[in-house]
Amino acid sequence: MNRTSRYIAVILELSALLTAGISLAQQSQSEDTEKALRAQADRARVIYERGRAAHYTQKFDLSGMPHYVPKQQLTGWIRLHGNNYLSDGMLGELWQQGFAKYQPGIRISYFLPTSALAFAALYYNQADLVMGHRPGFYDLLAYERVMNFDPVEITAVTGSFDVGGWENSLTILVNEDNPLKCINMEQLDGVFGAARDGGWAGTNWRSDWARGPEKNIRTWGQLGLTGEWADKPINVYGFSLRYNTATDFSDRVLKSSDKWNENIHGYGNIVNPDGSRYIEADQITDNLGKDRYGIAYNRFRGNRAKVKRLAVAAGASKACIEHTLDTVQNRTYPLYNGQYFYASVKPGTAMDPKAKEFLRYVLSQEGQADVMRDGKYLPLTADVVREQLKKLE
Repeated sequence: MNRTSRYIAVILELSALLTAGISLAQQSQSEDTEKALRAQADRARVIYERGRAAHYTQKFDLSGMPHYVPKQQLTGWIRLHGNNYLSDGMLGELWQQGFAKYQPGIRISYFLPTSALAFAALYYNQADLVMGHRPGFYDLLAYERVMNFDPVEITAVTGSFDVGGWENSLTILVNEDNPLKCINMEQLDGVFGAARDGGWAGTNWRSDWARGPEKNIRTWGQLGLTGEWADKPINVYGFSLRYNTATDFSDRVLKSSDKWNENIHGYGNIVNPDGSRYIEADQITDNLGKDRYGIAYNRFRGNRAKVKRLAVAAGASKACIEHTLDTVQNRTYPLYNGQYFYASVKPGTAMDPKAKEFLRYVLSQEGQADVMRDGKYLPLTADVVREQLKKLE
């Protein structure tokens, strides 16, 4: 029995145990728990199958990046916790094997169940490096209260173009009948957001990020459409506000305010009777396809019937950027995603040299070539690599 089969079997066995010997008063909760666990089992199966394949073959130009040259030969262990997609795909193994060619004395101990536990591993001193998406509010707040400083952040990769789970890019979708071609980030705030008293920069409240209701955009005419569209209401669709994609969108578009359009339709995963999932991303596109006056943010997993993608411009600009593999990789499309390494480095002290050498490998032609070989995350640009290497000087 392989690793994923064992994992699924354990989850289903646990699900069965949870339903045994409980009272009728608890029955509703037990059904919810069973469905949640079955959803995790289905997710594990899907991710395992997805992780075995390379999902793009395009070769990006890495010539502007430095080759990895060790500054010193070291021995010891690096404890790396967090992002399960390192082991769900091949990237964790590729990085480990590639780094060992240059630093045979350094071993990497991976513990990669989920990036959700990453920050706790840092402030409990159980990890030298963690990898994941940017920390949520309470992740960062807990870290700051324990450590009294912020962790060092190093950008590792750009999120995938269309591979679900691997930080696939965000897209703005409308019904196929909609004549709109482009929307900018300021307009997205008006469409998906609401009046706010401020927003969060990490754990610091910024009252200067407030805006009033006059910047709300609630009809298609406010986005420049005319004729029959001008006075039609904009119906908005997205993820359940408890889901990290909603938090990510709020951080990117709504100044981390979590002040949303009062009429947003939000969706979560549904577990079908056979244990398969009707995921929120599919619910969003299915409902948008039926709503001529709808707009949605979604994670891109390929084109879907009856909806289309909008080009997106930064800020209040009219410089529309189409959503393509190249514009996500080169980060000109504003709604790209990323994955990050974090390390605890007290101000005035130096980073663990073993961790620093590993990060220098990741930020090299060799390390980013491993990203391309795995074929899910996208490699960084040379400019981003140079910016990150400066943090290690």
